[in-house]
Amino acid sequence: MERIKRSDAEWRKRLTAAQFAVLRRAATERPFSSALLNEHRAGIYRCAGCALPLFESRHKFDSGTGWPSFFAAINGHVETKLDFKLILPRTEYHCARCGGHQGHRFDDGPEPTGQRWCNNGVALTFDPA
Repeated sequence: MERIKRSDAEWRKRLTAAQFAVLRRAATERPFSSALLNEHRAGIYRCAGCALPLFESRHKFDSGTGWPSFFAAINGHVETKLDFKLILPRTEYHCARCGGHQGHRFDDGPEPTGQRWCNNGVALTFDPA
């Protein structure tokens, strides 16, 4: 997959202030603030930075955390790294094409994976099927 690289100035032109804060600065949106939290239609969730498909709606579940959550990501479309910002390590994930921060993955999700990909809604767009 070809990587997308842009300057901060280019990203600021393409993204809203909230999207820039999350995607480029790894900020976290307020819980329960995303319209995508209650999105229940079939479709694809894409990176708001570059439109790469990241999640399928059939993998979404209500985690009760206040952020859109999924039990699986599309293979090869996200990359992970350890994040020590809260002292204890967490698994941060980002878009494999543009590097935009999406959220964190935890091991407290439902079967079949046992994973919870906890995503900032502002970092996603939704394309209904």
